[in-house]
Amino acid sequence: MKPSPVLVGVDTGGTFTDLVALVGGELRVLKVPSTPRDPAAAVRAGLTALVGGAGRPRLHYGSTVATNALLERRGARVVLLTTEGFEDVLEIGRQVRPELYALEPFLPPPLVPRARRHGVRERILADGRTEISLGTRAIRRAMAAVARDRAEAVAICFLHSYAAPQHERRLGRTLAGRGLHVTLSHRLVREYREYERLSTTVVNAFVGPVMARHLRALMDGVPGGIRVMQSSGGLMEARAAATEAVRTVLSGPAGGVSGAAERARRGGFHRIITLDMGGTSTDVSVVDGIPAYRTDTMLAGLPLRVPSMDIHTVGAGGGSLARIDAGGALRVGPESAGADPGPACFGRGTAATLTDANLVLGRLVETEFLGGDLRVDPAGAARAIAALARRLGRSVEATAAGMVAVANAAMERAVRVITVERGRDPRGFTLVAFGGAGALHAAELATSLGIRRVYVPPQPGLLSAWGVLTAEMVRDFSRTLRLLTPSDRVLAAAFQALDASARRALAREGVRRPLLERTLEVRYAGQGYEVQVPFRRGWMRTFHRLHAQLFGHADRGRALEVVTLRLRARGGGSRLPAEPLPRSGRSAPSTMRRVRFAQGARLTPVYRRHELQIGRRVRGPAVVCEYSATTLVPPGWWWRVDRVGGVVLEASRA
Repeated sequence: MKPSPVLVGVDTGGTFTDLVALVGGELRVLKVPSTPRDPAAAVRAGLTALVGGAGRPRLHYGSTVATNALLERRGARVVLLTTEGFEDVLEIGRQVRPELYALEPFLPPPLVPRARRHGVRERILADGRTEISLGTRAIRRAMAAVARDRAEAVAICFLHSYAAPQHERRLGRTLAGRGLHVTLSHRLVREYREYERLSTTVVNAFVGPVMARHLRALMDGVPGGIRVMQSSGGLMEARAAATEAVRTVLSGPAGGVSGAAERARRGGFHRIITLDMGGTSTDVSVVDGIPAYRTDTMLAGLPLRVPSMDIHTVGAGGGSLARIDAGGALRVGPESAGADPGPACFGRGTAATLTDANLVLGRLVETEFLGGDLRVDPAGAARAIAALARRLGRSVEATAAGMVAVANAAMERAVRVITVERGRDPRGFTLVAFGGAGALHAAELATSLGIRRVYVPPQPGLLSAWGVLTAEMVRDFSRTLRLLTPSDRVLAAAFQALDASARRALAREGVRRPLLERTLEVRYAGQGYEVQVPFRRGWMRTFHRLHAQLFGHADRGRALEVVTLRLRARGGGSRLPAEPLPRSGRSAPSTMRRVRFAQGARLTPVYRRHELQIGRRVRGPAVVCEYSATTLVPPGWWWRVDRVGGVVLEASRA
């Protein structure tokens, strides 16, 4: 009899590393403190504790390694080889001012300084014709520059190589076998818009060697292999992740959105706003039937032209540090206590964090952290907040309440960015709260947004790891086309090469019959921006409708330009067994405690989630504790456990 596979989903956070494992058909969960200096150490420790010697575990990994390398500028020493005369495109960019009214605007320095950016004599025209061939002398000069600059990684991005990549390929072959991480722009982004393609290529070269070293170190303890979560919400093999590490820079948040969408669907909710509040930051996204995606994003001030889930992040998490600014105002985040030293209540730090504030307000139960395995110190939390309270002239409790209000305001602004500012009414959605701190703040946040329902999935503090575990293998392909009003037959023929590439790529990763999703990026002739529409019969009508929805107008008599073909290939997701639910539960609380809400302090019942009775509707206030998180039900809200184990919070009708 063939043994059951051992699959482990891992999400590395700023404070905790979360693991969800499928061992012998049984789900196991664990949270361990993160090890920022060596993220692999926490993963190995978690695997040992959770799986032991059971089988050959395969790791599905949501990683922050590439993200942190970029944010902290701790990447490789990169040399850029580009078309002669275009060495400064990386620095010139789009000349967009990120802060319109800043008298002295600050732009982050380029990842590759001018001295390591070298022009190569060659030229491809926009239609793919060769104007200047890449000669042997130009190659020798490029090779000498790479050696002279002591490169660890090389980014090669020639003008219009998306149309004809032969020069990039030739130079790439010459560099092969020299121990360098080489990124060819046409393999990563086969699209026009030179600055975005160049920036993405350079970022990939910058973070690639860091990611490759990390994955090699991790593979020693994972005999079943590693699959890494991409920013787009799908998995890729470790080999591909090391080569194209830029596709993983939003790896962790993408796992959370994937997991939340699936958990909400099981609970019967299809229009959701996700609220993933961890130890360092909060990520929000919209799922209107399907997750929202972007073909480009911005991270650390750098444009990235790779598919990603449409996620907005703010620096408000359980470990966010509170401070008083120069004007005397209370601030929370974006700085975080992280895993070391962590919140003051953990016993190592002394600075006040949002976790300390929730503990002082009675919203967290000191004996229930990680099921009682992690003991925290309420007195230490109070001492940390007292230092701020004295400067503000407020009580410790009032200062803690102010910290929570400041963090909630930051999260409210983030939700409005992805809803109100994009023409969506948040009141028509359910707020799905997860992460270690999401369910503590969700109901109060929903009240401020006019949202009347909150959904807290099972094991909310481990949902990102669960989402990574259940994710499919995904590969994305694109090609610039730029044709005016092409026929469906012409488009279908143009997609054939992408189809073949996708099938080969997924076959190498064990998926024999992938699902292929074809989309077009379309605009009216003469425009500078595109709208993405599915490629199927009637795509032109769909474009006009979406353009009117997004921009308030449409011109059905105007010619359409298909700018880019996009293809997503996916398949091979893991199906997990349903978690066992209690056949009968208790309705009585385990204890009562004083909890401070926005409406004032109340004597509040405390429940343990695994003991709850399914279906029984209970009036708030309440505190619901479980291994990975705590749910706060304020006065004026009702709550119940649904048929799949989720907690549903509903605002009372006024």
